Amino acid sequence: MPMDIALLHAVVAVAQAGGFREAARVTGSNPSKMSDAVRRAEQQLGVRLFHRTTRTVVLTEVGRALMERLLPAMTEVDAALDVVNRFRDTPSGTLRLNVPVSAARLVLPSIVPAFLQRYPDITLEVVAESNVQDVFREGCDAGIRYDERLEQDVIALPIGARQQRFAVAAAPAYLDLQGRPQHPRELLNHRCIRGRFASGVIPEWEFEREGEVVKIQPNGPLVVSIGAAVDLAVATAIAGGGVIQLFEEWLKPSIENGELEAILEQWWPNFSGPYLYYPDRRLIPTPLRAFIDFIRETQV
Repeated sequence: MPMDIALLHAVVAVAQAGGFREAARVTGSNPSKMSDAVRRAEQQLGVRLFHRTTRTVVLTEVGRALMERLLPAMTEVDAALDVVNRFRDTPSGTLRLNVPVSAARLVLPSIVPAFLQRYPDITLEVVAESNVQDVFREGCDAGIRYDERLEQDVIALPIGARQQRFAVAAAPAYLDLQGRPQHPRELLNHRCIRGRFASGVIPEWEFEREGEVVKIQPNGPLVVSIGAAVDLAVATAIAGGGVIQLFEEWLKPSIENGELEAILEQWWPNFSGPYLYYPDRRLIPTPLRAFIDFIRETQV
């Protein structure tokens, strides 16, 4: 009895994701369907492919042996099917991007609407989370990261503004009460709103002026998860809760409408813009190729 290729896709998805729930999230299915597909594959093959516990799903020895042969074959099957896509008048398929929350807010809004209008048959799925380490393991085709967070052995394409700054601001009422700092070290006497990475690290605030670099670790009443909770930090700063340091473009609307007041502007540090990155491989899925070409065409 021939093996159903859909069952093999399910086996590969579970093996790569390390569990039924994560595999379901990546493939747009649900955990029970993924579990049933793996069970049916094991029944047809007559072997157990995974050790299952309430918390983990791990390949058996025969499962690992199968993956060693199956993964390259499935990659070739996907590439072969994608060749057909190149003959369509309009490329189709799903493009899955993993991006930091800052890119979802500041970079993609100027790109995504026009891209989807040009390629109406492409479905774009954007996963916005700032703390993912292995983007490709999450089932994404490409990611957006800043240069210091780029993974090894990838192709990086500039996307978005190439020079950016971290701004520092606070509500005018807060500054009227607490004073307006003239040097970054004066922030040590202020209530500062800080961010924390998933690793637990609270990054220093860095400043630079005419070659002088100042790094401080301020204190304050609020610490938020970098990424998902940044809007709370901004709202707290607007309400007078303290000083905030964040991407200039993120704070710019609140500064322009007077909700926040820029401070220490001559000390705001510059940094290079983000990159779209993807695996260094010969065959690139058609939706990703369309997105790469679109970025190269429009990001002048």
